[in-house]
Amino acid sequence: MVYNYYMKNNIFRLVLPAVFLLFPALSGAQVMVVRIDGNKVYLDTTSSKQKITKGQHFKIILSSEKLINPKTGKNLGNIYTYSPEGQITEVQAKYAIGELAETASLAIGQEAVFEEAATPAAAPAAPAGQDAAVSPRRKIVYAPLNQEIISLSQADVTAPGAQNIITLSDKGVVTVWSRGEKETLQQELSYSLGRSKQPLTLSAASVKEGLAQIFVSAYEPSRKTISTWILENKNGSLVQTEKLPYFMKEIGCGSDKKLFAQTPFVTSGRPGSAREVSYQDGKFSIGKPVLSTQHNWLTGVNFYDIEEPKSNNLLYTSANGPIRLVTAKGKRAESKDLFAKAPNRVKYKQDIVEFYPSLQVFGPAGNATVAAVENRSKYGILSSAFGQYHTSNIHFMTFEKGRLAVTDTTELDGYVYDTACSDDAILAAEVLPDGSSSVVEIFKSF
Repeated sequence: MVYNYYMKNNIFRLVLPAVFLLFPALSGAQVMVVRIDGNKVYLDTTSSKQKITKGQHFKIILSSEKLINPKTGKNLGNIYTYSPEGQITEVQAKYAIGELAETASLAIGQEAVFEEAATPAAAPAAPAGQDAAVSPRRKIVYAPLNQEIISLSQADVTAPGAQNIITLSDKGVVTVWSRGEKETLQQELSYSLGRSKQPLTLSAASVKEGLAQIFVSAYEPSRKTISTWILENKNGSLVQTEKLPYFMKEIGCGSDKKLFAQTPFVTSGRPGSAREVSYQDGKFSIGKPVLSTQHNWLTGVNFYDIEEPKSNNLLYTSANGPIRLVTAKGKRAESKDLFAKAPNRVKYKQDIVEFYPSLQVFGPAGNATVAAVENRSKYGILSSAFGQYHTSNIHFMTFEKGRLAVTDTTELDGYVYDTACSDDAILAAEVLPDGSSSVVEIFKSF
């Protein structure tokens, strides 16, 4: 196609054939450099007629000059000077990110040209009803951390306004991080629960005045109990200040989140109703039951005006896979997709107890967006055994025509135990094949 196009227009008939064999996309619409950040370049792909894919190679046109036949004066086209070859590392709906070894000669407004992408292998079939549209939401993937993160949150732990990311590893290590340069996390504080406890989930909220408290729920197999350890920053160190006999989890986003507690194992491997946690008279107080979770653990539950304002909808992950929403009239709407793929579980007596990734909800009442994790097994089947997960998707859904429908999807390179919600973004930690984890921020706005 490129060859025919230029033959019809008598351009480049005599020169530079190798350029167009390597970079035939030059004939397409312009892909422009719109941002340069270190060795990364951000490319506007909205006008591109060629599908741009992750891993594809490209070059930037640094300069050009006309090639003129000295005898006839005929314009034969342009001679181009290119940057060294780069590679696309991320593709979003309207832009792509590429990496180059050298960016000193680049400038905003320069054009990128691409090699033809190889025909991709057929992807595994999506679950019934899944909308696989790639999410246009901006995301930040922080540099990998040398631990397997099973839960995380965001709060002011080291100082007011610090917006620290707090993580919990599979070894029971709690770490408080600050954001560093070039999408890295810098360790600030750390605390270990000890080997006798199986960590389950982490929350962080300012239940009492001052810096946020960290709430770590863990299972003690020797006692067959679940408790929550409360940690605080005391003079630059994380210190345990209290331990409560409840399973605790934050619900909500950023400044609007609240902390709830459940009595564990009230019915075999099932918990009780949710109670709000407050701080009164110098101690943490557990209120009366205010939220019936249908015996679901708080990690797979949320409570929000999803259907319409003041509807107070309960949202939860069902054991057979779909996410269900209880409507204002008591009926149940659900998703078609399967979300009950939970790597975090404990053995309680004769039961295997699963703790699903948290459901996050944000947006205006009655027009909310739900963010839910779909962990995908290595073999493309719903796995009931730990260790079979490989990658994951975070699906964004809205309530439409009586059903939770997927609107867009963010694909991750690892599987996810849990998520959190800040004022601006959904937080997740993808566990990569080598056992390390990368914290991912997926922004709510497009």
